[in-house]
Amino acid sequence: MIILIVLMLFGSDKIPEIARGLAKGMQQLKSATNDIKSEIHKSADIDGLKKTFTEIGNEGAHTEIQSEIAKVQEDIEDMSGPIKRIK
Repeated sequence: MIILIVLMLFGSDKIPEIARGLAKGMQQLKSATNDIKSEIHKSADIDGLKKTFTEIGNEGAHTEIQSEIAKVQEDIEDMSGPIKRIK
């Protein structure tokens, strides 16, 4: 039914062009999301932070920062969840 409506609205010669545009847009969205995720992971450098706080020996701040890092990781996974399902 949906295909019939699309054919009536756009015509059979426009459908491949529309499909290519949609595919290109989805690819750009996926690429942008992956770039953002990689930048966040690079800037966080979680392993480096863990080593630094262990060396300092400030255990209270260490656990507090670890919990904040865990929250940020969960937020990133929550944001990327719908994008992973598009694949």
